Amino acid sequence: MSLLLNIETATKNCSVSLAKDGITIIVKEISEDGYSHAEKLHLFIEEILKESNTNFQDLNAVAVSKGPGSYTGLRIGVSAAKGICYALNIPLISVDTLQVLAKQAKIEEGLIIPMLDARRMEVYSAVFDRNYNKIMDVQAEVLTPESYAEIEESAYFIGDCQEKCKTVLNKPNFHFVSNIIFPSANEMSALSYQKFANNEFEDVAYFEPFYLKDFMITKKQ
Repeated sequence: MSLLLNIETATKNCSVSLAKDGITIIVKEISEDGYSHAEKLHLFIEEILKESNTNFQDLNAVAVSKGPGSYTGLRIGVSAAKGICYALNIPLISVDTLQVLAKQAKIEEGLIIPMLDARRMEVYSAVFDRNYNKIMDVQAEVLTPESYAEIEESAYFIGDCQEKCKTVLNKPNFHFVSNIIFPSANEMSALSYQKFANNEFEDVAYFEPFYLKDFMITKKQ
């Protein structure tokens, strides 16, 4: 038996789940414009362990969403995961944020294209088939009317930037799934368990989130 704590903080959604052998036992999450991750994350962890009658010492590993996504959100999640793993001497697992998001979409045929907002017309994206196999790697791209023009089969766009996507991506085979917005720790459970079973662990001391782009501070004009 394995008990894994999953932490997802790459977007506005602060999400934590506890999973037993890849099945979510309990999940707590909240999405707010103010990014309340610093206040909510550790509270959610404590509440989940208490409500499931689990002690920190019962955990076999901690999984964290590795990005891409919010620089600050990723730092908060990774720092918390590292701290728990170091204190308990248990493995650290990282999971692709866009894959976590893609797992929410259930389709019979076509492609799943998870996207996260990266300001203006830029997005972080990847492409998965209906079985969640990645067929186009993660990238930062500026959307134009020519984006994904080569795709002829049905494509389902999910994520927190669908409204701006609709302004340029308007082929008849493009579909926008409005109820799938943020990645959740609920979908991390199966992904992290697979990595746990395969001993795919990160170095707790040296692991860094996958920012995809350098962090930039913009000054007011």
